[in-house]
Amino acid sequence: MKKVFFVVLLLLISFRVLAQNTSKKGTTQEPIEFEIDSTVVLTMDNIIKSLYTVISGEKGAKRNWKQFKFLFKKDSKLIPSGKTKKDNYKVNFMSPDDYIKSATKWFESNGFYEKEILRRVEYFGNMAHAFSSYECFHSLKDKEPFMRGINSIQLFNDGDRWWIINIFWAQESEESPIPEVYLKR
Repeated sequence: MKKVFFVVLLLLISFRVLAQNTSKKGTTQEPIEFEIDSTVVLTMDNIIKSLYTVISGEKGAKRNWKQFKFLFKKDSKLIPSGKTKKDNYKVNFMSPDDYIKSATKWFESNGFYEKEILRRVEYFGNMAHAFSSYECFHSLKDKEPFMRGINSIQLFNDGDRWWIINIFWAQESEESPIPEVYLKR
């Protein structure tokens, strides 16, 4: 009797899960449940590669924001800079959550792939500073980037892992092109 009960219970659970994953049209939808890869923070190289990977994707593609937030130390900042309409330079300070709120809306309408061109790193003790030049594409099919710039990434190693402390970036412009030293050789 117990075996019959467990078989019936297993079938009921299976049907319930199948019903939850089935849309009104009767097709099965794969739920997007992102996991955190905790190994990416063990090296400075991998945490930066993970940063670029997690924000990149085709138009409407979901990003792994759990992984994104896992890269940052509490109270970290993302700091884009640029010119105002009056030609004054400005910066905007965002938390990782602020970035997620603003970027998610944009990523729904736009594909975005940020690829590292070149990285120069300096270390002192448990801190590192990476100047990482980048180029951006709307799709992996694009031949030419629509934007380039430099990320100034400050990192900290607490003895167990690397953390991103801040990312301060600027886009390339006609008045301020990326210096040759930060482009591929």
